[in-house]
Amino acid sequence: MKISLSRKDRKNLIRIIVSLAMFLAIFIADKIVVLGNVFDSPAAWVFPFALYLTVYLIIGYDVLWKAVRNIAHGQVFDENFLMCVATLGAFALAIYRGVSGQEIEGFDEACAVLLFYQVGEWFQSYATGRSRKSIASLMDIRPDYANIVRDDGSVDTVDPSEVAIGDVILINPGEKVPLDGVVVNGQSTLDTKALTGESLPREISEGAEIISGAVNLTSQLKVKVEKQFYDSTVSKILELVENAASQKSRVENFITKFARYYTPAVCVIALLLAVIPGAVTGEWSTWVYRALSFLVVSCPCALVISIPLSFFAGIGAASRYGILIKGSNYLEQFNKANTFVFDKTGTLTKGNFAVTRVYPEEDAEKVLALAAIAEHDSNHPIAVSIVARYGKETETGYTLTNVAGSGVMARKGSKTILCGNEKLMRDNGIDYVRADEVGSVVYVAADGAFIGYIIISDEAKPESAQVIGQLNGMGCRTIMLTGDNPEIAAKVAGELGLTDYKASLLPQDKVAETERLLAQKKPGEVLCFVGDGINDAPVLMRADIGIAMGGVGSDAAIEASDIVLMQDDLKGISLAKKIAKKTMAIVMQNIVFSIAVKVAILILSALGIANMWIAVFGDVGVAVLAILNAMRVNSKYSK
Repeated sequence: MKISLSRKDRKNLIRIIVSLAMFLAIFIADKIVVLGNVFDSPAAWVFPFALYLTVYLIIGYDVLWKAVRNIAHGQVFDENFLMCVATLGAFALAIYRGVSGQEIEGFDEACAVLLFYQVGEWFQSYATGRSRKSIASLMDIRPDYANIVRDDGSVDTVDPSEVAIGDVILINPGEKVPLDGVVVNGQSTLDTKALTGESLPREISEGAEIISGAVNLTSQLKVKVEKQFYDSTVSKILELVENAASQKSRVENFITKFARYYTPAVCVIALLLAVIPGAVTGEWSTWVYRALSFLVVSCPCALVISIPLSFFAGIGAASRYGILIKGSNYLEQFNKANTFVFDKTGTLTKGNFAVTRVYPEEDAEKVLALAAIAEHDSNHPIAVSIVARYGKETETGYTLTNVAGSGVMARKGSKTILCGNEKLMRDNGIDYVRADEVGSVVYVAADGAFIGYIIISDEAKPESAQVIGQLNGMGCRTIMLTGDNPEIAAKVAGELGLTDYKASLLPQDKVAETERLLAQKKPGEVLCFVGDGINDAPVLMRADIGIAMGGVGSDAAIEASDIVLMQDDLKGISLAKKIAKKTMAIVMQNIVFSIAVKVAILILSALGIANMWIAVFGDVGVAVLAILNAMRVNSKYSK
């Protein structure tokens, strides 16, 4: 497998290799000929000191500088401070032993501590870079410029933020789409992989909506801008990704607070370990050496580095599959999610409604014509399907009034058309024939008389049953909330295997039902709402975790939800669940392993059983193993 390194990682790797080679040469020579005895002089210790100091400065100059800089800024107790105190103390102890004529001990260990500490830092940098690559692909969607078409036909290249709504921009093959808009001229193929993780290109033509961040592949396009840059899809996604790191999990917050109190505490314990037994026994060098070993192993690197890295790797792994998670707190919560509430239309079903039957009192064509008049201004899938089925020009001049939760009233002079559900018919005193078929029913009345109804059906997404089955298999509750009638809801719930459903709900009823479910859940349980992000914003925000389906181009989805599935694919839910479960398992493994090994070696160091070499493993070795374990989060997953 080819490993791609950043310039910084490559430079640090070379420094580590050079320092390691020098250290091994000096260390082996020291063990063979004892460098402190090469010269017959009281200052013979200076020779090994100078050799080891050269290695120490090459490998640790940045650690020393960071410690000094942090102390100057009031940030004293961190891993850089611990490393400096431990290693400089080891050098001082070795010098003391050399001056007093004792066997020199400490130069090699001080160098080894910093050398292996830098190895751990390098692995952290590499692992972070590997996770960041997935997120960086999203950051590459930021457009550098926009080609604006002036009134005289000339084209100027400007910053995307300078383009106004209504301007026409030119997008050449190979260029990123800078702003959201509608294609007014041309047809081409778009690469939306950076947005959705979907490798299949998307064909677009005149009249199609186009979103910023995609790449134009084949032909030149002219696009009329519909959103300013700060409101565009790309800006909202970039803001989401950039802010993800600030949303810390409870585990991360605990580790941060733990390190804040832990580090000063171990410094005090190490000082007491050196002073009290040293004063009692008079064996100062022995107890100072133990205290220094204690300091080395006490460094909380394994926890402070590997825990945030695990979450970062989880967010990176999810983004590679087009799943945007707004912070590690949501990743941590999602692992506990056990109740999934779904919207129906556009989430569990395709939302591609089609007229399947027209029931007329007299004339089917008349039913469709009148319904098309009432619905022709609406973008609702049901309205679009009625207008498409009629397929002719509709009579104009009607005043359309939307009746919330009921339908549409169209008026022109003395003529009145009612088009909607049973409630609209009842509220207006219409004597209607109730439909007994499964499907969305649109009742039509004209001038106070019922003239027929239209049956419109939607079909479940092919992956819906599979995902519901997977969630049920994990012991989760799966509930559907829909505005459709009970018959349709029962049919869909039965086909998909949902554990429960609620039908005939208005938008405000969905919020109330979600509130009821939230009130019923036990402590520690997490409720997720999954919707299309267009009209479900209130419920997405109210749920413990809001998951927006097909979030590309939907402002409400990106702003109201905590997790955005950029592909319109329910399998992203079970995939995100797998990633969250693996992330939290690795986090707990690292916490238990790191604390167990450190506590054991801390006790052994205090008792003098473990020397500084074992302390190095207790610190850097554990950190490297924890980092390598964290890297497993950002692996391949199957949907």
